[in-house]
Amino acid sequence: MSRNKFLPVGIHVTAGHFTPFNGHSRLQFRRRHLPSVASSCIRRQLSHLRLPSAPIQTSLSLQRWSSSSSAASGVRAQVATTEQAGVEAAAKVEAPVVIVTGASRGIGKEIALALGKAGCKVLVNYARSSKEAEEVSKEVRVPLLIEACGGEALAFGGDVSKEEDVESMIKTVVDRWGTIDVLINNAGITRDTLLMRMKKSQWQEVIDLNLTGVFLCTQVHTLAVFQLAAAKIMMKKKKGRIINISSVVGLVGNAGQANYSAAKAGVIGLTKSVAKEYASRNITVNAVAPGFIASDMTAQLSEDIEKKILQSIPLGRYGQPEDVAGLVEFLALNPAASYITGQVLTIDGGMVM
Repeated sequence: MSRNKFLPVGIHVTAGHFTPFNGHSRLQFRRRHLPSVASSCIRRQLSHLRLPSAPIQTSLSLQRWSSSSSAASGVRAQVATTEQAGVEAAAKVEAPVVIVTGASRGIGKEIALALGKAGCKVLVNYARSSKEAEEVSKEVRVPLLIEACGGEALAFGGDVSKEEDVESMIKTVVDRWGTIDVLINNAGITRDTLLMRMKKSQWQEVIDLNLTGVFLCTQVHTLAVFQLAAAKIMMKKKKGRIINISSVVGLVGNAGQANYSAAKAGVIGLTKSVAKEYASRNITVNAVAPGFIASDMTAQLSEDIEKKILQSIPLGRYGQPEDVAGLVEFLALNPAASYITGQVLTIDGGMVM
Protein backbone atom coordinates (compact mmCIF):
# COMPACT_ATOMS: atom_id res chain seq x y z
CA MET A 1 0.00 0.00 0.00
CA SER A 2 1.48 3.37 -0.96
CA ARG A 3 2.36 5.73 1.81
CA ASN A 4 2.10 9.34 0.59
CA LYS A 5 0.03 12.41 1.19
CA PHE A 6 -2.91 11.05 -0.79
CA LEU A 7 -4.41 9.13 2.08
CA PRO A 8 -7.27 6.91 0.97
CA VAL A 9 -10.52 7.95 2.54
CA GLY A 10 -12.15 4.77 3.81
CA ILE A 11 -9.39 2.27 3.37
CA HIS A 12 -11.35 -0.94 2.78
CA VAL A 13 -13.63 -2.36 5.29
CA THR A 14 -18.49 -4.31 10.27
CA ALA A 15 -23.09 -4.45 14.48
CA GLY A 16 -26.25 -5.99 15.42
CA HIS A 17 -25.95 -8.98 17.51
CA PHE A 18 -26.19 -12.51 16.23
CA THR A 19 -26.99 -15.06 18.85
CA PRO A 20 -26.83 -18.54 17.33
CA PHE A 21 -28.86 -19.93 20.15
CA ASN A 22 -31.79 -17.52 20.20
CA GLY A 23 -33.74 -20.00 22.28
CA HIS A 24 -31.59 -19.26 25.32
CA SER A 25 -33.22 -15.92 26.06
CA ARG A 26 -36.64 -17.56 26.25
CA LEU A 27 -35.28 -20.44 28.29
CA GLN A 28 -33.67 -18.06 30.75
CA PHE A 29 -37.03 -16.29 31.14
CA ARG A 30 -38.76 -19.60 31.85
CA ARG A 31 -36.04 -20.72 34.22
CA ARG A 32 -36.14 -17.48 36.20
CA HIS A 33 -39.83 -16.69 36.20
CA LEU A 34 -42.01 -19.77 35.73
CA PRO A 35 -41.05 -21.47 38.99
CA SER A 36 -41.77 -18.24 40.88
CA VAL A 37 -45.13 -17.89 39.10
CA ALA A 38 -46.00 -21.48 40.05
CA SER A 39 -44.97 -20.84 43.66
CA SER A 40 -47.18 -17.72 43.81
CA CYS A 41 -50.15 -19.73 42.56
CA ILE A 42 -49.53 -22.38 45.19
CA ARG A 43 -49.23 -19.77 47.95
CA ARG A 44 -52.55 -18.29 46.89
CA GLN A 45 -54.11 -21.75 47.06
CA LEU A 46 -52.61 -22.43 50.49
CA SER A 47 -53.80 -19.09 51.85
CA HIS A 48 -57.36 -20.32 51.54
CA LEU A 49 -56.69 -23.51 53.49
CA ARG A 50 -57.55 -23.77 57.15
CA LEU A 51 -56.89 -26.70 59.47
CA PRO A 52 -60.03 -26.94 61.69
CA SER A 53 -60.22 -29.16 64.74
CA ALA A 54 -62.67 -31.68 63.22
CA PRO A 55 -60.75 -34.79 62.18
CA ILE A 56 -62.65 -35.23 58.91
CA GLN A 57 -62.01 -31.59 57.90
CA THR A 58 -58.32 -31.96 58.71
CA SER A 59 -58.21 -34.96 56.44
CA LEU A 60 -59.77 -32.96 53.61
CA SER A 61 -57.31 -30.09 54.13
CA LEU A 62 -54.37 -32.45 54.01
CA GLN A 63 -55.71 -33.88 50.76
CA ARG A 64 -55.85 -30.37 49.32
CA TRP A 65 -52.31 -29.72 50.52
CA SER A 66 -51.12 -32.88 48.84
CA SER A 67 -52.96 -31.94 45.64
CA SER A 68 -51.33 -28.49 45.60
CA SER A 69 -47.87 -29.97 46.11
CA SER A 70 -48.47 -32.37 43.25
CA ALA A 71 -49.52 -29.47 41.03
CA ALA A 72 -46.30 -27.59 41.89
CA SER A 73 -44.24 -30.64 41.07
CA GLY A 74 -46.09 -31.00 37.77
CA VAL A 75 -45.37 -27.38 36.81
CA ARG A 76 -41.69 -27.79 37.63
CA ALA A 77 -41.52 -30.96 35.56
CA GLN A 78 -43.16 -29.21 32.60
CA VAL A 79 -40.72 -26.29 32.86
CA ALA A 80 -37.75 -28.65 32.96
CA THR A 81 -39.05 -30.57 29.94
CA THR A 82 -39.60 -27.38 27.97
CA GLU A 83 -36.13 -26.09 28.80
CA GLN A 84 -34.50 -29.33 27.75
CA ALA A 85 -36.40 -29.33 24.45
CA GLY A 86 -35.31 -25.75 23.80
CA VAL A 87 -31.67 -26.57 24.46
CA GLU A 88 -31.82 -29.55 22.13
CA ALA A 89 -33.43 -27.46 19.40
CA ALA A 90 -30.80 -24.73 19.79
CA ALA A 91 -28.02 -27.27 19.48
CA LYS A 92 -29.36 -28.22 16.07
CA VAL A 93 -29.02 -24.63 14.72
CA GLU A 94 -26.28 -24.56 12.10
CA ALA A 95 -23.63 -21.88 12.56
CA PRO A 96 -23.57 -19.47 9.59
CA VAL A 97 -20.70 -19.99 7.13
CA VAL A 98 -18.96 -16.73 6.19
CA ILE A 99 -16.26 -15.73 3.71
CA VAL A 100 -14.32 -12.56 4.50
CA THR A 101 -11.89 -11.49 1.78
CA GLY A 102 -8.83 -9.44 2.71
CA ALA A 103 -9.18 -10.49 6.34
CA SER A 104 -5.58 -10.74 7.51
CA ARG A 105 -5.37 -7.22 8.95
CA GLY A 106 -7.18 -3.99 9.69
CA ILE A 107 -10.93 -3.80 9.11
CA GLY A 108 -11.08 -7.25 7.51
CA LYS A 109 -9.44 -8.80 10.56
CA GLU A 110 -11.94 -7.16 12.93
CA ILE A 111 -14.84 -8.35 10.78
CA ALA A 112 -13.55 -11.93 10.87
CA LEU A 113 -13.06 -11.82 14.64
CA ALA A 114 -16.48 -10.29 15.29
CA LEU A 115 -18.23 -12.96 13.23
CA GLY A 116 -16.14 -15.72 14.77
CA LYS A 117 -17.12 -14.58 18.24
CA ALA A 118 -20.75 -14.53 17.10
CA GLY A 119 -20.45 -18.27 16.49
CA CYS A 120 -19.86 -18.29 12.73
CA LYS A 121 -17.61 -20.53 10.68
CA VAL A 122 -15.27 -18.05 9.04
CA LEU A 123 -12.97 -18.40 6.04
CA VAL A 124 -10.19 -15.84 6.46
CA ASN A 125 -8.97 -14.92 2.99
CA TYR A 126 -5.59 -13.30 2.43
CA ALA A 127 -3.47 -12.52 -0.61
CA ARG A 128 0.03 -11.99 0.73
CA SER A 129 0.07 -11.84 4.53
CA SER A 130 -0.23 -15.57 5.17
CA LYS A 131 1.31 -15.39 8.65
CA GLU A 132 -1.13 -12.68 9.73
CA ALA A 133 -4.08 -14.63 8.32
CA GLU A 134 -3.12 -17.73 10.28
CA GLU A 135 -2.95 -15.66 13.45
CA VAL A 136 -6.47 -14.33 12.86
CA SER A 137 -7.71 -17.86 12.15
CA LYS A 138 -6.22 -19.08 15.42
CA GLU A 139 -7.67 -16.14 17.36
CA VAL A 140 -11.15 -16.86 16.02
CA ARG A 141 -10.97 -20.49 17.07
CA VAL A 142 -9.26 -20.41 20.45
CA PRO A 143 -11.21 -18.26 22.97
CA LEU A 144 -13.63 -20.25 25.08
CA LEU A 145 -16.42 -17.79 24.38
CA ILE A 146 -16.13 -18.39 20.64
CA GLU A 147 -15.90 -22.15 21.05
CA ALA A 148 -19.03 -22.08 23.20
CA CYS A 149 -20.82 -20.33 20.32
CA GLY A 150 -19.48 -22.77 17.75
CA GLY A 151 -16.87 -20.45 16.23
CA GLU A 152 -14.54 -22.05 13.73
CA ALA A 153 -12.01 -20.60 11.26
CA LEU A 154 -10.12 -21.54 8.13
CA ALA A 155 -7.33 -19.50 6.49
CA PHE A 156 -7.15 -19.45 2.69
CA GLY A 157 -4.49 -17.76 0.57
CA GLY A 158 -5.80 -16.47 -2.74
CA ASP A 159 -5.93 -13.38 -4.95
CA VAL A 160 -9.61 -12.51 -5.53
CA SER A 161 -8.72 -10.68 -8.75
CA LYS A 162 -7.84 -14.08 -10.24
CA GLU A 163 -10.76 -16.26 -11.26
CA GLU A 164 -8.99 -19.54 -10.54
CA ASP A 165 -8.20 -18.43 -6.97
CA VAL A 166 -11.82 -17.45 -6.37
CA GLU A 167 -13.08 -20.77 -7.67
CA SER A 168 -10.64 -22.64 -5.43
CA MET A 169 -11.66 -20.57 -2.41
CA ILE A 170 -15.38 -21.27 -2.96
CA LYS A 171 -14.72 -24.96 -3.44
CA THR A 172 -12.63 -25.08 -0.26
CA VAL A 173 -15.47 -23.59 1.81
CA VAL A 174 -18.12 -25.87 0.35
CA ASP A 175 -15.95 -28.96 0.78
CA ARG A 176 -15.28 -28.04 4.40
CA TRP A 177 -18.65 -26.73 5.58
CA GLY A 178 -21.09 -27.61 2.82
CA THR A 179 -22.54 -24.15 2.20
CA ILE A 180 -22.02 -20.37 2.21
CA ASP A 181 -24.40 -18.07 4.10
CA VAL A 182 -22.59 -14.73 4.05
CA LEU A 183 -20.06 -13.22 1.64
CA ILE A 184 -18.12 -10.13 2.68
CA ASN A 185 -16.08 -8.54 -0.12
CA ASN A 186 -13.48 -6.55 1.77
CA ALA A 187 -10.20 -7.09 -0.13
CA GLY A 188 -8.68 -3.93 -1.55
CA ILE A 189 -5.48 -2.02 -2.26
CA THR A 190 -4.41 1.55 -3.06
CA ARG A 191 -1.94 2.90 -5.62
CA ASP A 192 -2.25 6.62 -4.95
CA THR A 193 -0.95 9.35 -7.22
CA LEU A 194 -2.28 12.23 -9.29
CA LEU A 195 -4.03 11.20 -12.48
CA MET A 196 -1.45 12.91 -14.72
CA ARG A 197 1.27 10.75 -13.13
CA MET A 198 -0.69 7.53 -12.80
CA LYS A 199 0.60 4.57 -14.79
CA LYS A 200 -1.83 2.23 -16.46
CA SER A 201 -0.58 -0.61 -14.25
CA GLN A 202 -1.45 1.41 -11.13
CA TRP A 203 -4.94 1.98 -12.47
CA GLN A 204 -5.42 -1.63 -13.48
CA GLU A 205 -4.16 -3.19 -10.23
CA VAL A 206 -6.67 -1.24 -8.17
CA ILE A 207 -9.58 -1.88 -10.54
CA ASP A 208 -8.74 -5.59 -10.77
CA LEU A 209 -8.67 -6.23 -7.04
CA ASN A 210 -11.13 -3.67 -5.68
CA LEU A 211 -13.85 -4.04 -8.32
CA THR A 212 -13.26 -7.13 -10.46
CA GLY A 213 -12.55 -9.11 -7.28
CA VAL A 214 -16.02 -8.23 -5.96
CA PHE A 215 -17.54 -9.23 -9.30
CA LEU A 216 -15.75 -12.60 -9.35
CA CYS A 217 -16.64 -13.54 -5.78
CA THR A 218 -20.29 -12.59 -6.27
CA GLN A 219 -20.96 -13.84 -9.76
CA VAL A 220 -22.94 -16.99 -10.44
CA HIS A 221 -20.60 -19.63 -11.82
CA THR A 222 -21.49 -23.05 -13.09
CA LEU A 223 -18.13 -24.72 -13.42
CA ALA A 224 -16.88 -28.27 -13.57
CA VAL A 225 -17.07 -30.50 -10.51
CA PHE A 226 -18.85 -28.35 -7.94
CA GLN A 227 -16.84 -25.13 -8.38
CA LEU A 228 -19.63 -22.64 -7.76
CA ALA A 229 -19.67 -18.97 -6.89
CA ALA A 230 -21.07 -17.92 -3.52
CA ALA A 231 -24.24 -16.47 -5.04
CA LYS A 232 -25.03 -19.74 -6.84
CA ILE A 233 -25.06 -21.66 -3.55
CA MET A 234 -27.14 -18.97 -1.83
CA MET A 235 -29.66 -19.06 -4.67
CA LYS A 236 -30.22 -22.77 -4.16
CA LYS A 237 -30.98 -22.08 -0.49
CA LYS A 238 -33.00 -18.95 -1.32
CA LYS A 239 -31.21 -17.26 1.53
CA GLY A 240 -28.01 -15.28 1.93
CA ARG A 241 -26.36 -11.94 2.59
CA ILE A 242 -23.63 -10.14 0.68
CA ILE A 243 -21.83 -7.10 2.09
CA ASN A 244 -19.45 -5.15 -0.15
CA ILE A 245 -16.94 -2.80 1.43
CA SER A 246 -16.86 0.44 -0.54
CA SER A 247 -15.66 3.85 0.67
CA VAL A 248 -16.86 7.42 1.01
CA VAL A 249 -14.46 8.30 -1.83
CA GLY A 250 -16.75 6.24 -4.04
CA LEU A 251 -19.40 8.86 -3.25
CA VAL A 252 -17.42 12.12 -3.24
CA GLY A 253 -14.05 11.34 -4.89
CA ASN A 254 -10.59 12.24 -3.61
CA ALA A 255 -7.62 13.94 -5.24
CA GLY A 256 -4.82 11.50 -5.92
CA GLN A 257 -7.16 8.51 -5.85
CA ALA A 258 -8.84 8.45 -9.25
CA ASN A 259 -8.29 4.69 -9.51
CA TYR A 260 -9.49 3.92 -5.98
CA SER A 261 -12.49 6.27 -6.23
CA ALA A 262 -13.53 4.76 -9.55
CA ALA A 263 -13.29 1.22 -8.17
CA LYS A 264 -15.28 2.03 -5.02
CA ALA A 265 -17.94 3.90 -7.01
CA GLY A 266 -18.14 0.82 -9.22
CA VAL A 267 -18.69 -1.35 -6.14
CA ILE A 268 -21.66 0.83 -5.20
CA GLY A 269 -23.19 0.49 -8.67
CA LEU A 270 -22.55 -3.26 -8.65
CA THR A 271 -24.16 -3.57 -5.22
CA LYS A 272 -27.38 -1.87 -6.30
CA SER A 273 -27.65 -3.86 -9.53
CA VAL A 274 -27.00 -7.23 -7.88
CA ALA A 275 -29.45 -6.38 -5.07
CA LYS A 276 -32.21 -6.02 -7.69
CA GLU A 277 -31.22 -9.27 -9.42
CA TYR A 278 -31.02 -11.36 -6.24
CA ALA A 279 -33.96 -9.94 -4.26
CA SER A 280 -36.39 -12.55 -5.60
CA ARG A 281 -34.11 -15.21 -4.13
CA ASN A 282 -34.17 -13.61 -0.67
CA ILE A 283 -30.49 -12.62 -0.93
CA THR A 284 -29.74 -9.14 0.41
CA VAL A 285 -26.83 -7.14 -1.01
CA ASN A 286 -25.56 -3.98 0.69
CA ALA A 287 -22.47 -1.78 0.71
CA VAL A 288 -20.65 -0.22 3.65
CA ALA A 289 -18.74 3.00 2.94
CA PRO A 290 -16.21 3.86 5.68
CA GLY A 291 -14.51 7.22 6.06
CA PHE A 292 -11.18 7.71 7.80
CA ILE A 293 -10.52 4.57 9.85
CA ALA A 294 -7.50 4.28 12.18
CA SER A 295 -4.80 2.13 10.60
CA ASP A 296 -1.05 1.72 10.23
CA MET A 297 -1.20 4.40 7.53
CA THR A 298 -3.01 7.02 9.61
CA ALA A 299 -0.50 6.42 12.40
CA GLN A 300 2.31 7.57 10.09
CA LEU A 301 0.71 10.86 9.04
CA SER A 302 2.36 14.14 9.94
CA GLU A 303 0.71 16.29 12.59
CA ASP A 304 -0.35 18.94 10.04
CA ILE A 305 -2.03 16.45 7.69
CA GLU A 306 -3.76 14.69 10.57
CA LYS A 307 -5.09 18.02 11.84
CA LYS A 308 -6.60 18.84 8.45
CA ILE A 309 -8.20 15.41 8.22
CA LEU A 310 -9.76 15.61 11.68
CA GLN A 311 -11.13 19.08 10.90
CA SER A 312 -13.06 17.56 8.01
CA ILE A 313 -14.75 15.02 10.32
CA PRO A 314 -17.67 16.46 12.34
CA LEU A 315 -17.08 13.97 15.15
CA GLY A 316 -13.44 15.08 15.25
CA ARG A 317 -11.82 11.66 15.37
CA TYR A 318 -10.93 8.61 13.30
CA GLY A 319 -13.25 5.67 13.25
CA GLN A 320 -12.03 2.34 14.61
CA PRO A 321 -11.99 -0.98 12.71
CA GLU A 322 -14.33 -2.34 15.38
CA ASP A 323 -16.90 0.33 14.44
CA VAL A 324 -17.05 -0.94 10.89
CA ALA A 325 -16.99 -4.57 12.02
CA GLY A 326 -20.04 -3.96 14.19
CA LEU A 327 -22.04 -2.56 11.27
CA VAL A 328 -21.06 -5.42 8.99
CA GLU A 329 -21.98 -7.97 11.69
CA PHE A 330 -25.43 -6.41 11.92
CA LEU A 331 -26.00 -6.57 8.17
CA ALA A 332 -24.62 -10.11 7.98
CA LEU A 333 -26.40 -11.78 10.88
CA ASN A 334 -29.12 -9.77 12.54
CA PRO A 335 -32.74 -10.68 11.66
CA ALA A 336 -33.55 -6.96 11.81
CA ALA A 337 -31.39 -6.46 8.69
CA SER A 338 -33.39 -8.93 6.58
CA TYR A 339 -35.42 -6.13 4.95
CA ILE A 340 -32.39 -3.99 4.04
CA THR A 341 -31.00 -4.41 0.54
CA GLY A 342 -29.40 -2.28 -2.17
CA GLN A 343 -28.28 0.31 0.37
CA VAL A 344 -25.01 2.17 0.94
CA LEU A 345 -24.38 2.75 4.64
CA THR A 346 -21.73 5.36 5.37
CA ILE A 347 -19.75 5.11 8.60
CA ASP A 348 -17.61 8.23 8.48
CA GLY A 349 -18.12 10.41 11.54
CA GLY A 350 -20.45 12.68 9.56
CA MET A 351 -18.16 13.52 6.62
CA VAL A 352 -20.83 12.80 4.00
CA MET A 353 -24.22 14.17 4.97
